[in-house]
Amino acid sequence: MADSGEAVTPRIAAPSDEGSASVLSRGVVLLFAAACGAAVANVYFSQPLLVTMGHDLAMSPALVGSVVTLTQVGYALGLFLLVPLGDVTDRRRLIVAHLLLLVVALAVVAAAHSAAVLLAGMATVGLLAVVTQTLVAFAASLAPPAERGRVVGLVTSGVVTGILLARTASGLLADLTGWRSVYLSSASLTALLTLVLYRVLPRRSGAQPTPLCYGQLLRSTITLFARERLLRLRALLCLLIFAAFSTLWSSIALPLSEAPYFLSHSAIGALGLIGVVGALAATVAGRLNDRGLSRWTTGIALALLLVSWLPLYFTRSSLWALVVGVILLDLAVQAVHVTNQALIYALHPDAGSRLIGGYMVFYSTGSATGAIAATSLYTVGGWKAVCALGAAFSCLGLVLWAFTRHGIPDPAAKVTSRSDDRHPRVEDAAGGRP
Repeated sequence: MADSGEAVTPRIAAPSDEGSASVLSRGVVLLFAAACGAAVANVYFSQPLLVTMGHDLAMSPALVGSVVTLTQVGYALGLFLLVPLGDVTDRRRLIVAHLLLLVVALAVVAAAHSAAVLLAGMATVGLLAVVTQTLVAFAASLAPPAERGRVVGLVTSGVVTGILLARTASGLLADLTGWRSVYLSSASLTALLTLVLYRVLPRRSGAQPTPLCYGQLLRSTITLFARERLLRLRALLCLLIFAAFSTLWSSIALPLSEAPYFLSHSAIGALGLIGVVGALAATVAGRLNDRGLSRWTTGIALALLLVSWLPLYFTRSSLWALVVGVILLDLAVQAVHVTNQALIYALHPDAGSRLIGGYMVFYSTGSATGAIAATSLYTVGGWKAVCALGAAFSCLGLVLWAFTRHGIPDPAAKVTSRSDDRHPRVEDAAGGRP
């Protein structure tokens, strides 16, 4: 709830349970998840391909490294500049337009024959890949309040899967047919998804567009953060959990490529398959949020996140310890992430795109912080120092939750309570209990 003053934008009634349920069948929700995963994967495809790209285009190591940096910079800019547009325009048209432009950007990357074209193309790919967050906000706006957590959880599971499998898929495809085929394949898949989404996505949103000009829209995003304490705290939790997440995934290849393992890039990339287990946490956390248990879901998940660094500490002596640590870490991060999104969307459903876009800026900041800190620390203190860093980020998140857990009302719990009073036996589109 707002700390003081009136809300930035007037809170409106959520869509009716019956109307949303008819729109959001399980098949439509899974389509949202697939589109999110395909879009966000484009941000991570390049990571296993940097050496090959550099050789092909005669790029220096420093210039090759900027491929990842520019993609992330483009993504961060898109979160602030493009995602909020979902609150002032038709989200279906916005999604289709973004995806069509993304197809063009991917084709430019695939056809690039100079470093300048490649870098410009990658920055544009990052900018447009934020369509993922527009899809999340759209799905949340269409979901009945009592099922919003479940829907956000299912859609987020697609995001998790896309992030974790992107490196594995791009590495395998590049080994078979070259790095350019990765982006050509993604362009083809994106074009197909665009056609399907154009035909399937509902033509109405759960919330009416907000009558703001573009400048007012961007300013209101900042104002939302200034007035909503829950948003600030959940965004800070987002920064900390993804700093821990990135601490692991940006540095794990270093110890695994050395003694005693000497694993290949493909074998290291296969770890992403283990991490997909985290997608399960997204759906479970969403259902727990719908039951008004977001506070304790967050606390338990943050405790698991801290505990995960104990088995990860023994990575050099046991791959089984690594597997256990990866599963615990990914389960914890995704549980907190889904809970965060469901809670902040409930603050202002009519400002859902701005809330999620602004929140995800903290995701990018945390991911970048964890990656830079972990790779730098590894050269100085080795894997043990990296684990200490990840545990420190996790501990900070747990402490933040412990000191603030009773101080802020849970908007999602109130929405759920009101919805239960009106519809004591709400059923989902498939006919089962929510």
